[in-house]
Amino acid sequence: MLDKPAATMQYPVKQRAFGLAILVLSGLQFMVVLDGTVVIFALPRLQQDMGLSSSGSAWTVTAYGLTFAGLMLLGGRLGDAFGRKRMLIYGVGLFTAASLACGLATGEAMLLISRAFQGAGAAIAAPTAFALVATTFAPGPARNQAIAIVGSMAGIGSVGGLIVGGALTEVGWRWIFLINVPIGALIVLGAVYKLTDTAHHRTPLDIRGAILGTLACATIVFGATEGPAMGWTSPLILGSLIGGFVLLVIFVFAERRQSDPLLPWSLFDSRDRVATFALIFLAGVVLGAMTFFVAQLLQNVLGYSPLLAGVASIPFTLGIGVGGAVASKAALVIAPRWLLATAGVVLAVGLFFGSTLDRHVHYLPTLLALLLVIGFGVGMAIVLAPLCVLVGVPPSNIGPLSAVGQMFMSLATPIAIGLLSPIAASRTLSLGGSDTPGANTTPAQIDALNSGYTLVLFICAIIAAVAALVALTVRYTPQQLVQAQHAQEEAQRS
Repeated sequence: MLDKPAATMQYPVKQRAFGLAILVLSGLQFMVVLDGTVVIFALPRLQQDMGLSSSGSAWTVTAYGLTFAGLMLLGGRLGDAFGRKRMLIYGVGLFTAASLACGLATGEAMLLISRAFQGAGAAIAAPTAFALVATTFAPGPARNQAIAIVGSMAGIGSVGGLIVGGALTEVGWRWIFLINVPIGALIVLGAVYKLTDTAHHRTPLDIRGAILGTLACATIVFGATEGPAMGWTSPLILGSLIGGFVLLVIFVFAERRQSDPLLPWSLFDSRDRVATFALIFLAGVVLGAMTFFVAQLLQNVLGYSPLLAGVASIPFTLGIGVGGAVASKAALVIAPRWLLATAGVVLAVGLFFGSTLDRHVHYLPTLLALLLVIGFGVGMAIVLAPLCVLVGVPPSNIGPLSAVGQMFMSLATPIAIGLLSPIAASRTLSLGGSDTPGANTTPAQIDALNSGYTLVLFICAIIAAVAALVALTVRYTPQQLVQAQHAQEEAQRS
């Protein structure tokens, strides 16, 4: 069954975007973004209640992130093959059921398996949201309003996750998962009654590639995360690390032979685009590590409550918004390599200063200023780098390239947390601290925890400096970036 020509398309919403349809699509986007942030501020409480180690705490975030990022491209293909409305309903249904299982978890294994299924559900549902905007809302004011509303959910969800996560954790950490159940049920009901399914046709599904890529990353991250606790010479750890790299090699060869691969190698035929993908990944590493470890530092070292830690982190998100807005304007006249290199330097300096802090630091003015500055640098990077990916590509490739860039950004967080958590834990344990902080933690143990967290910030400073050097190799001009921005806007409206 082929897609209908644009001239004969019947759009359910023709005048204004406001109504049940936009509530369903924006609600989905909000829920997925919210869930990426909301759990982080509950981790200290969750560690205490369930006795999680630092690696178990990291896996609570990583299990979700790996399946979400690893299956995202496959999720988009499933919508094309079986209908986007149908896959949205299935994806949200899986996400909602997994959220219920997380909220009722009785042990670490149940929690982590449920988190992985949450990520899989999000990977199936999320790619369909923007695609359904184009088939639900008629071109013109209705679609423009819908794009603006759904797009804004990323920022609103990020800030909302900080506050909602902290507030719900004050009541009980299980509520950060259980809150998804009524929201997910309402989204499913709204989708059934208000959204119209898209025309679809069976296309090749590279399920093998999705499974191989996800397993390779998960196996490597498992070996790196559990290595300090189990010992680097443990057969399980050595087998995981070696097996992960073998799976990665198999994935590369399998994708090269696939007629319609999830990750087309033609996307990497430009040196500048490869450098830009690297920048997206490095920016995602810094963003993910900052969000995760600063949340732990605020609660476990400075003694903030979950709600206070969430509110205290809002300037970081505001800094991202300001940095993105400034970068969008500056890119009209300044070559992106200079702006991206500046972002890297700002991040490196801010993170290096952050690595010198101790448990006596004051929020005003030190932490407030630091969060704003680092957020500003991250915002510049995550706005400019995805635009650079789209330079010089035809409109038909904008969607796939944007999806690959989003995958790299999403994959960076679980990998960063998985690899950096054992480094922080090793430093803490070597100084006599504990990787399961509790109410009876001594000042010396708090200092040990702080040393582990600030070591991670120092490593992130080095990563940011490397990103600045990589940025200098990007040769795009301001004119090319403006053309890419216009092409992206046209693709969204078409």
